Amino acid sequence: MSREEQRSPAAMDAAQRRLRVVSAHFQPHVDATDGGLDANPTAGEYAHVQGYSVVLPEKLQTGKWNVYRSAASPLRLINRFPGTPDIGTLHDNFVYAVETFTDCRYLGTRVSTDGTIGDYKWMTYGEASTSRTAIGSGLIYHGIPEGARIGLYFINRPEWIIVDHACAAYSYVSVPLYDTLGPDAVQFIVNHATVEAIFCVPQTLSTLLSFITQMPCVRLIVVVGGDDTNTPPSTETTAVQIITYSRLQSQGKMSSQTYRPPRPEDVATICYTSGTTGTPKGAVLSHENLIANVAGSSLGIRFYPSDVYISYLPLAHIYERANQTALLHYGVAIGFYQGDNLKLMDDLAALRPTVFASVPRLYNRIYSAITNAVKESGGLKERLFRTAYNAKRQAIINGRNPSPMWDKLVFNKIKARLGGRVRLMTSGASPLSADVMEFLRICFGGDVLEGYGMTETSCVITTMDIGDKLIGHVGSPNPSCEVKLVDVPEMNYTSEDQPYPRGEICVRGPAIFCGYYKDEVQTRDVIDDDGWLHTGDIGLWLPGGRLKIIDRKKNIFKLAQGEYIAPEKIENVYAKCKFIAQCFVYGDSFNSFLVAIVAVEPDVLKAWAASEGIQYEDLRQLCTDPRAKAAVLADMDSIGKEAQLRGFEFAKAISLVAEPFTVENGLLTPTFKVKRPQAKAYFAKELADMYAQLREAESARQKL
Repeated sequence: MSREEQRSPAAMDAAQRRLRVVSAHFQPHVDATDGGLDANPTAGEYAHVQGYSVVLPEKLQTGKWNVYRSAASPLRLINRFPGTPDIGTLHDNFVYAVETFTDCRYLGTRVSTDGTIGDYKWMTYGEASTSRTAIGSGLIYHGIPEGARIGLYFINRPEWIIVDHACAAYSYVSVPLYDTLGPDAVQFIVNHATVEAIFCVPQTLSTLLSFITQMPCVRLIVVVGGDDTNTPPSTETTAVQIITYSRLQSQGKMSSQTYRPPRPEDVATICYTSGTTGTPKGAVLSHENLIANVAGSSLGIRFYPSDVYISYLPLAHIYERANQTALLHYGVAIGFYQGDNLKLMDDLAALRPTVFASVPRLYNRIYSAITNAVKESGGLKERLFRTAYNAKRQAIINGRNPSPMWDKLVFNKIKARLGGRVRLMTSGASPLSADVMEFLRICFGGDVLEGYGMTETSCVITTMDIGDKLIGHVGSPNPSCEVKLVDVPEMNYTSEDQPYPRGEICVRGPAIFCGYYKDEVQTRDVIDDDGWLHTGDIGLWLPGGRLKIIDRKKNIFKLAQGEYIAPEKIENVYAKCKFIAQCFVYGDSFNSFLVAIVAVEPDVLKAWAASEGIQYEDLRQLCTDPRAKAAVLADMDSIGKEAQLRGFEFAKAISLVAEPFTVENGLLTPTFKVKRPQAKAYFAKELADMYAQLREAESARQKL
């Protein structure tokens, strides 16, 4: 840095910010809003305090008191970071981080340029800024106009973040293309969003080239990790130019352009959500949407430059995008997994993160692996684990600090599975069962928080508050939004229900998306005239202003006897069965029983067969063995009883399948939710056979 720069006000301001950040790390800043309503003596006139939330009237004169806000900011919805209100866009946020944490580690990877795996190598915030400028300038060099949509078609790696920052700095709109969406959906999104440039990797390049003639809007393809000697300069049938990421970076460095900063209201990204039916919908999110959501969450959760985070959740999903935006603001080091989920544990051991975000699917696997290992250990080891677990559980329930002896004897070995340093774990995307949440809190220590959100709200709607010991809920509202429950009479849910108000969860505030891209009809379907977003989820308010998700408005059906069934709730219960990798619960109004398709855990089922002395040729044959079905159904019944499922919620027959549900075979969405109509068609024969068997058994019982 030159002497002139050192003396400049901007440089002095950046230095002071660095000093404040370092000071805050040693002596955490206490925000005035942390005191809830105490900061405003007149707040009691306008709001009823309910612990973590406050309740306000929807309309001052005529409205009933049914709108919930965070107690951390009851009279104003947060739309900027309280300590840095000048940050209104993703570009502003990155500039702030670069000036504050210039020489701190930012993006790390274990994958070398030759593909070998080693220790993590890091790019600093300052180096990332230089790369961001070069990539953005390179796009201008190739004539990509301001406001153009830029596609990202590869899994998590540092270049994904760099390209996203370049889009923000030069007013481009990023359009993530799920690596697992499949060719048809990618082609649809590219044409629907009129994507002009696509960043991909060699593996996805071949997919793009197979239908490039059907995407006339594409002008440029940039291959990340590609080799100049093996990358075709252009396609034979189109005018699309193909270059490597390194070449684009070089071209940008040689023709550096000044930034074209966006305004807060400008579109930052179009996130296509693939639901369980129909074509993908493009959720349009502005810069102010994303900043508001993350800024609101910052009132409850703080990060520090000493934190380390592992990025493996898909960057194409809003959960990981929001995490990245928040972590950036606090100068956190972000290490990327090597791209293989089977090697994630190796990456965790090498990186040793302090912050770990995941989804129930992985947490359930961790829970099953540890509990099964404890049962198999037997004897003294099993008794020691049970004693330690119960002692620590009681201490937490009673508000005491557990004895460190239990960590030394038992739990430090479990913590080592995630690297041994995790202080904060978060869960999102789907419901996490209460006993798995309790298990994680006891075994891993630190804070374990579950949140609830969706792409259309820029991520977080509610999240558990740090220090809240109660489990089985998703916490209080994000300070950037307000929440109300709307009656659903056809399901007998009303806001007048006792002891807890129930209804469809509706959300409003600065984090709510701008609408679906080129789709006014579906936008009006979810956002009403008063600006409330209707989520389709059913919730209830627990004491203290905590939200609990209890149902789904869309995915319900009625059995022949008139009982309503929420299959996802039942599937989440059965997910804890050691034999089950995935489960699809089915029923309809023509039958009085539920049935289930179970994708088995191969290793567990094979180990059971060996213990029973059962011979088989392959896993498919084992899945058809009546003894295997009986064992799995018995375990499911046991777990269902523990969870207090009602009689009609138990699966009365199951079909075991060796093939897992995947995005590729059309049974899962990219967020790993079961596509119910597709699963029904895919397993039509198995479902029909199970019901036929149940009817035969029922007929035989009646004759007896």
